[in-house]
Amino acid sequence: MSQSKVTMEVGNDGVAVITISNPPVNALAIPIIDGLKEKFAEATRRNDVKAIVLTGKGGRFSGGFDINVFTKVHGTGDVSIMPDVSVDLVTNAVEDCKKPVVAAVEGLALGGGLEFAMGCHARIAAPRTQLGLPELSLGVIPGFGALTGFLCYGSFKGTQRLPRLVGLSKAIEMMLSSKPIMSEEGKKLGLIDALVPSKELLKVSCAWALDMAERRKPWLRSLHRTDKIGSLSEAREVLRMARLQAKKTAPNLPQHQEAKVFKEIVLSDTSRGLVHVFLAQRATSKVPNVTDVGLKPRQVKKVAIIGGGLMGSGIATALIVNNIFVVLKEVNSEYLLKGIKTVEANVRGLANRGKITKDKAEKALSMLKGVLDYSEFKDVDMVIEAVIENVALKQKIFSEIEKACPPHCILATNTSTIDLNLIGEKMNSQDRLIGAHFFSPAHLMPLLEIVRTQKTSPQIILDLMTVGKVIKKVPVVVGNCTGFAVNRTFFPYTQGSHLLVNLGVDAYRIDRVICNFGFPLGPFQLQDLAGYGVAFAVGQEYAKAFSDRIFKSPLLELLVKEGRNGKNNGKGYYIYEKGSKPKPDPSVLSIIEESRRLTNVMPGGKPISVTDREVLEMILFPVVNEACRVLDEGVVVRASDLDVASVLGMSFPSY
Repeated sequence: MSQSKVTMEVGNDGVAVITISNPPVNALAIPIIDGLKEKFAEATRRNDVKAIVLTGKGGRFSGGFDINVFTKVHGTGDVSIMPDVSVDLVTNAVEDCKKPVVAAVEGLALGGGLEFAMGCHARIAAPRTQLGLPELSLGVIPGFGALTGFLCYGSFKGTQRLPRLVGLSKAIEMMLSSKPIMSEEGKKLGLIDALVPSKELLKVSCAWALDMAERRKPWLRSLHRTDKIGSLSEAREVLRMARLQAKKTAPNLPQHQEAKVFKEIVLSDTSRGLVHVFLAQRATSKVPNVTDVGLKPRQVKKVAIIGGGLMGSGIATALIVNNIFVVLKEVNSEYLLKGIKTVEANVRGLANRGKITKDKAEKALSMLKGVLDYSEFKDVDMVIEAVIENVALKQKIFSEIEKACPPHCILATNTSTIDLNLIGEKMNSQDRLIGAHFFSPAHLMPLLEIVRTQKTSPQIILDLMTVGKVIKKVPVVVGNCTGFAVNRTFFPYTQGSHLLVNLGVDAYRIDRVICNFGFPLGPFQLQDLAGYGVAFAVGQEYAKAFSDRIFKSPLLELLVKEGRNGKNNGKGYYIYEKGSKPKPDPSVLSIIEESRRLTNVMPGGKPISVTDREVLEMILFPVVNEACRVLDEGVVVRASDLDVASVLGMSFPSY
């Protein structure tokens, strides 16, 4: 029997409490929507009901519209499956109800859940409740009437709820970012009318509803509010800026106009892609023979990191801001001081951007300790090695830490490319060896690629997955091979771009084509950003592992000979100056010409003629082919894991 239902209880005070019950997040599935219409109709009809309170069971209001309906629509192409909820339910049943309706909100009110709450005449919330409109991240617009038309190229339809409750700028920010705010902020903005402890939520909401019924509190419809709406000229300027921002952050996302196109948008490729990624991300937490064998994760309280460079300091930042003690080891005091200063700058940067409070920043920095030897490793729960890509150095380190650390300690490497069996060759306890591959910058990028060997124990894998979730990463478990899942899949991406340049295609055009497709950076700017040292090191590993499909380009060596090292020294394919955007460097063209002369692959010595579409395909089709090899070799559990890893690790456009 289905657990999803809508119940109604009428108390002696005349308040009807309507409760959504659809575990785990009270999603607004079609039977729930039908049940809500039915209960609202009954409550409106009954003479013994003076007011209505809407709430959710199990400490959650509602996680929004049931995303599984999208997958049914995508599978069948039948858009009629989508219910008409905006007018029928939110406007007619709730907002225009002849009796006051109060939303008692706890845990989360996301998407359709928040829009439903905004249709009520007041919103009472428990502390730390998430409020947000994540629909754009699924390639659709909020279809219950929150702020449709927010990016339309015509006029702004001033009849939606969110801008009337929080103001137009904040409403657009919430929509564009798809990130939830907390109820505390919601109260300050006016989205929430009162904040009360969880145990008093229902009692206060019922009293509030009665006060409205008896005219002791104002009975307001969101659509009738005008106090947060600025002048027409202000609104136009805000919308103009929002359109520019939307085009910049996601050039291929469709620009939407009206709620009536909601159903058409659900069938778009954009929506299919985004819904797929959303569901795929959920699936990454299920790993056969790891998460389904009754193991309990052990708590990781203290982590040692070896190497305080770009990656080590980023990983340290991610850990300390999430309350995990870090011991940072370097080879000398100069490098150690530099590493600690980088962590401090990372943490202060997060605080300055409002990601964490100043107090949390200070607490985080107090959880960091710098060391020059292994004496502090005796009680750590995990070690993460983050030194340069050098097999002999890594082997030496793992032989040393195996002796210095307690027997339960997870022994992890942040290598991006090197086969773990090589790294652990001289170890005794290879069941504790695992890859913890973070992506740069490690405190910001959301992916944690967890690399297991044939010998890695399921307990160690589960423990690292749990750490990943604690530090707000998406852990994806992959198998061991050169480059693992993401870098292995994408090594032809760099190869293809270098082959095209040597065939006579303009490097800056290639970057433009890739950015227009939806990547934040093209392959050449990405190489500048990562640094040429990394490119050389990983290139050697790929040449050894995949010699049958390597294109050897002398271009990087020629750039280094000319004193260029990408963003590190301000000169690469682009010129990098503080405070300004990277600019193409015309003097690179002579270096590229020299590379073309040495490779001699241009047919008849003349540049090839290709369309932008062909450039895109020549770079990304080999990536697709390599992904098929990765699947064929069983490097990932499921194809969708590779999709998630590509989106989160390589910024492949999710739409």
